[in-house]
Amino acid sequence: MGNLRFEVRVDGLCKAFPGRTGPIPVIDSLSFSVRHGTWTTFLGPSGCGKTTLLRLLAGLIEPDAGSVRVIDASMHLPNMAAYFPQHDTLLPWRTALGNAVLASEIEGRPLAHARSEARELLEHFGLAGFESHYPSQLSGGMRQRLALIRTFLAHRDVLLLDEPLGALDPLTRTILQDWLLEIWGELHKTIVLVTHDVEEALVLSDRILVLSPRPATVERDVVVRLPRPRDRASGSFAERKGSILDLLLGAP
Repeated sequence: MGNLRFEVRVDGLCKAFPGRTGPIPVIDSLSFSVRHGTWTTFLGPSGCGKTTLLRLLAGLIEPDAGSVRVIDASMHLPNMAAYFPQHDTLLPWRTALGNAVLASEIEGRPLAHARSEARELLEHFGLAGFESHYPSQLSGGMRQRLALIRTFLAHRDVLLLDEPLGALDPLTRTILQDWLLEIWGELHKTIVLVTHDVEEALVLSDRILVLSPRPATVERDVVVRLPRPRDRASGSFAERKGSILDLLLGAP
């Protein structure tokens, strides 16, 4: 889509799933917008509907009510978004390079160019020399990095990331948060992230939408007015982290 600027607008989104005693509402009248080139994070308790929301945005499931529109663009959101599920979904029989170029192969883009592009990103983000390794031969952090590179190489304007760092140890998670910010700054994508980690949300985001317990609605819209790179040890960071934790815990 080149330099086209757009806005994703969600109005009155609702979703329920069948239960033994009737429908179980998961998303309830959810409305928000996401501006082009920004990083928006959804933060909420486990089971509140965060993954369901991303699957709705990705077009993997249909809403019961409401709409998802892209303003100032001629495409529907699923056609311009790449979805990263909670688990890396790397194909075990393909090498790191083979996994990285998977989207290009599926979409019929020239394979030589796709491999060159993938090698450049693999080198830039610490996976040079591992192109021929299989996922089982990579550490957890390397697998997540490879899966994220594959998501970026899908060449979509919007990236929908479902807790991409959730399974990692704290040190690796911190390193990859900084790596994600670096690659986001270089590739100028629009990112929608789901997490339950308040510190991660504050480090990464322009804006945090705090969701209620299921069925999810937006309880608070927090604009993160902290300069980047963000100092996790600063008083202003700790203050904002505490206020969001209080909100999640229902403190008066």
